[in-house]
Amino acid sequence: MMDIQHPILLHIDTATEVCSVALTAGESILSVCESSDGNSHSKNLLPYIDKVLNDAQLEKKEIQGVVVSIGPGSYTGLRIGVSTAKGIAYSLQVPVITVSTLESLANGCKAQFHDSNSCQIIPMIDARRMEVFAARYGADLQLIDEVAPIIVEGNTYADLLAKQSIVFCGNGMPKCKAILSAYPNAHFEDFTLSAQYMLPTALKKWKAEDFADVAYFEPFYLKEYVAAKPNVKGLH
Repeated sequence: MMDIQHPILLHIDTATEVCSVALTAGESILSVCESSDGNSHSKNLLPYIDKVLNDAQLEKKEIQGVVVSIGPGSYTGLRIGVSTAKGIAYSLQVPVITVSTLESLANGCKAQFHDSNSCQIIPMIDARRMEVFAARYGADLQLIDEVAPIIVEGNTYADLLAKQSIVFCGNGMPKCKAILSAYPNAHFEDFTLSAQYMLPTALKKWKAEDFADVAYFEPFYLKEYVAAKPNVKGLH
């Protein structure tokens, strides 16, 4: 039987350079294990899951739902996280909850930095060159602008920043800071994305039984994947 009020949820976030796993019970965070070595998601993810379970002295069969960051983000990272979440959910016959990587960042910004209470939040995921994947959230974390690819130039957010304070965060923020810092209403918060930041959204979806279709849901890449041309002789 599902515990509607205090579900034991396994959270997986591999959408960026951070490989992060959290285990929660209701609103309580039982354990978190993570690293920022972007090339080791496939190696670290399963051991991290075992570690959070061991830290909390729980068995895998006690997991009641799996939460996974759905993107946008790294193609490879998202595939690793989503396939692992599907495998665990299928084997345990438990639901999957998907959370936008940008919404997770907005949750983290709200939790970490009190100055964001009166500001809108624009989380950014790094894309190519001066492009980022971004969305805009109100101070109450309600979505204002949907996720979209944005090329950050001098006037990209000029109209918004002329009217209100905005906090920029995420791994796409640093490369945009030099341009956006010219605006007094632009604020920048640098913190590491963590699976635990999915919890507020996950609990809302859990109570609403807003679950993904384990067989058919896919990562939200936002852009179609284009493989690079191999440089190895003989593979052209």
